[in-house]
Amino acid sequence: MAVKAFSFKSLLSLFTTRVLHKRLKNTRSLQRKLSINAHLASFKLKRCSSSSSSPPLDNSSTLIFNVESALLKSTSLFPYFMVVAFEAGGLMRALILLLLYPFVCLVNEELGMKVMVFVCFCGIKKKSFRVGRAVLPKFFLEDVGVEGVDVVRRGGRKVGVSDLPRVMVEGFLREYLEIDVVVGRELKEFHGYYLGLMEDKKKWCCSALENVIGHDDDVVGFGSLDKLLDHQLFSLCKEMYMVTEADKRSWTYLSKEKYPKPLIFHDGRLAIRPTPLTAIAIFMWFPLGLLLAITRALIGTLLPYKLSTPLLAFTGIKLRLVTLPNNLPSLNISTNDTKQKKGVLYVCNHRTLMDPLYLSTILNKPVTAVTYSLSKVSELLAPIKTVSLTRDKQKDSRILEKLLSQGDLVVCPEGTTCRENYLLRFSPLFAEMGDEIIPVAMDSHVDMFYGTTASGIKCLDPFSSS
Repeated sequence: MAVKAFSFKSLLSLFTTRVLHKRLKNTRSLQRKLSINAHLASFKLKRCSSSSSSPPLDNSSTLIFNVESALLKSTSLFPYFMVVAFEAGGLMRALILLLLYPFVCLVNEELGMKVMVFVCFCGIKKKSFRVGRAVLPKFFLEDVGVEGVDVVRRGGRKVGVSDLPRVMVEGFLREYLEIDVVVGRELKEFHGYYLGLMEDKKKWCCSALENVIGHDDDVVGFGSLDKLLDHQLFSLCKEMYMVTEADKRSWTYLSKEKYPKPLIFHDGRLAIRPTPLTAIAIFMWFPLGLLLAITRALIGTLLPYKLSTPLLAFTGIKLRLVTLPNNLPSLNISTNDTKQKKGVLYVCNHRTLMDPLYLSTILNKPVTAVTYSLSKVSELLAPIKTVSLTRDKQKDSRILEKLLSQGDLVVCPEGTTCRENYLLRFSPLFAEMGDEIIPVAMDSHVDMFYGTTASGIKCLDPFSSS
C-alpha cells in the first residue's frame, strides 16, 4: 500500500506540474497576442498584393523592408549557406552542412540559423572572405521577384533588414540594388577569424534602432507580418505594407535584362542553385565526375587529334562550329608584301580555360596560346604550347612578335573570363601584331561547375572545365 500511495502522490504531483506549465504557457501566449495587437495598433497595416497597391512612396520617405520576405521568392535560406560553405570552406564543410540539414529543419528558425552560420563561418579568415561580394549576388538576383524590386525602388532612403549575417547580403544590396543602409547580424571574430557566432538578437536590434534610422517621421515598412513583429526597427513605421507567401508565389523572377546593374560574374565554382536535392546530386556525381575529368585530361593530352576528338565526343563533350558563308572571316592589315610572313592570329572572347583547346580541336592542329595567369597544373596538362604575358606592353609586344613568327597564335584580350553575355574591355595590343587576324566568338554552357574561378584553387580549373 505504501508503494501505491507513493505512486499516486508522484502522479498527482506530475499532473499538477503539467497543468501549471500549461497555464503559464497560455498566459505567455495571451501576453504575446496582446503585445502584437498593441504593436499593430500603432500603425496602419495594409496588404501589398500587386503593383497597384504598392506604397505611395516619394523621395522624402524612408522605406524599411525585410530582405527575405520582401525581395526573395524562396523561403529557404539553405542554398545561400551552402554557397558559402562550398566556396569559402570547401567540399568537406559543404558535406557537413548537408548532413546537418535534417536537424536544421526540425529545430526552430533561430537555432537552425545559428547551426548553419557556425558550420559555414567557423574558422574562416575575415580578410579573405569574398563570397558575399563576388559570388552570392548572382544567386540572390536569380531569386528576386520583380514585384518586390518595384516596391523597393520607389523609396527615397532605403533600409534593408536581414536575418542573415551582414557580410552575406551587404554586397548584393549595396552594389546591385543601391540600398542606402543594410542592417544584418554581425559575426563575432577573434584575431581576424570568424568564430561562427552571431551577436545577440536584442543587442543587434537596439543598436540598429539607435544608430541607423534616426528620427524620420515618414517611415514605411514592407515585408511579411512575422518579420514585422520580430524586428524592432519596424516599430518606427507609420504604415506597413504586408506581403504574404500566397502573394509571393505569383511573383515573377527578375530577368537579367532588368537587373539594376549588369552582373559581371567570374567567381565561384557552382553553376546551379544548391538546394538540398541539388546538393545531394552534386555529392553523388562527384566521384564519377572526377574519374571522367581525369579520363578526358589523359585523352586530350596523350592522343593525337584524329583519335582524341571522337573519343572526347564519346565521353559527352559537344563542340559545334558555326561559320559565315565564306568560311571564317579574316582581317588582312599587312601593307608590306616583302615583310616576313607571320602566323594567323586568332582573337576570341574568354569564357573558360578551355577556349584555346576548343579552337585547336576545331582547327585540327596545335596553336600557341598566350595567358595572363595559369596554374602550373594547367600548364603541365595543356596539350598545346602556353606562354605567359607580363602585362607590360613593350615586353608583351616582343613576345607576341616572336610567337607569330613561329606559327599560329590564339589570344584572349579580355584578360579574364566572363560567364555572362558581355564583352569586357580588352587590350588593343593584338591589333598591332598580326598581319591576318581572325575573330572567334566562344559560347559555352555548363551544368554543375564552372571551369574557372577568381578566388578558388586554380589547379582545379582543368578538371572543372572537363
